[in-house]
Amino acid sequence: QVQLVESGGGLVQAGGSLTLSCAASGRAFSTSAMAWFRQAPGKERDFVAAITWIRLNTYYKNSVKGRFTISRDNAKKTVSLQMNSLIPEDTAVYYCAARNGGYSYRDYEYNDWGQGTQVTVSS
Repeated sequence: QVQLVESGGGLVQAGGSLTLSCAASGRAFSTSAMAWFRQAPGKERDFVAAITWIRLNTYYKNSVKGRFTISRDNAKKTVSLQMNSLIPEDTAVYYCAARNGGYSYRDYEYNDWGQGTQVTVSS
């Protein structure tokens, strides 16, 4: 099991940048695929980005490719999401998630979740 705590959300103007961080605890972090999901008001939770634990392969939702970058530091047990060129459609609560094994874009395949952090992009 992995315990996750997100931070770094806030209010930013369109075109701006934010970096989200996820601090993990628990022995399973280094063998877990990590991901960021987001949920906008009235919408379902949606995959944003993921990173594997050995080869650090990364995967992104099409609409954030080239703007967002996911990274992880296994020694520090942290995962980050650098978000650039933000647009109002990026407004959502962002969640960090962990799963044993490889990459998945399906939220129900992730075992552990943080409490979420709000990102609001104003136009």
